[in-house]
This record gives sequence, structure tokens and C-alpha cells, in this order.
Amino acid sequence: MYGKKVKLRLTFLTVLILSLGLTIYLVLVSLKENVVYFLSPTEIKALSELQKDKIRIGGMVKENSINVNNEQIIFVITDFNNEINVTYSGLVPNLFQENKGVVAEGFLRDKNYFKAVKILAKHDENYMPPELSNQKGDK
Repeated sequence: MYGKKVKLRLTFLTVLILSLGLTIYLVLVSLKENVVYFLSPTEIKALSELQKDKIRIGGMVKENSINVNNEQIIFVITDFNNEINVTYSGLVPNLFQENKGVVAEGFLRDKNYFKAVKILAKHDENYMPPELSNQKGDK
């Protein structure tokens, strides 16, 4: 019915489409497992049930909320609508300050309390490292 060339082309095209589909599927599954989005305090409050796995919470560090003691840092993340209390043990980035953006990675204990295992400070698009800003002022 079909010639040898037609069957060979059809087989090649089928294998090509299947392998392309498999590649796209594997990339999407890999991205889904490795990409972690952060939730705002308002999104946390709106959750129907607490998540047991590691998540990220993002927002601003509330003014006058940072309390440092011997073992941990306690602060509040806000999105100016809702707030969540965060505790963290460890070193914080140099950019970690009140009224600055922060992303905390860790575990929700309840909708008002978050136990962070990692703190990531955020900056705006105008950020310049202190070393460079000092040099720029000297010139």
C-alpha cells in the first residue's frame, strides 16, 4: 500500500514527535519540582489547610518588629494587609532590615507562625553593593 520511503518517513516523524513530547514533559516535571514560589501573608491566611512541606513566604519586614536574642531572630513579615510572625536561627543576609523585602523559606506551624530555615533578602532594581556605591561617591 505505502512505499518503503513513506513508511520510513512516517516512522521517523512518529519517533521525533514522541521524543519531543517526552522531553517537554520531563522538563516541565523537573521545573515543577525545583521551582519554589513564595506566598504572601494574605495568601497564607486564605489557605484552606496548612501545608506540611517546605514553602516560602515573601513580603516586607515590619518596622520595629525585629527582636534578636541569643539563639534566634523573631520578626514579622507583612504585605500591608496581613502579617505573619517568623522565627529564624542563624545568620541573616546583610540586606535584611526593617521596611525591606524578604523571603523566608521554612515550615508553617499555623496561619500566624512560620519557622524559617533560610532567609533571603530582596532588593529593588536600583540596588548597588556598598563597595560600588562608596567608589561611585569618591569619583
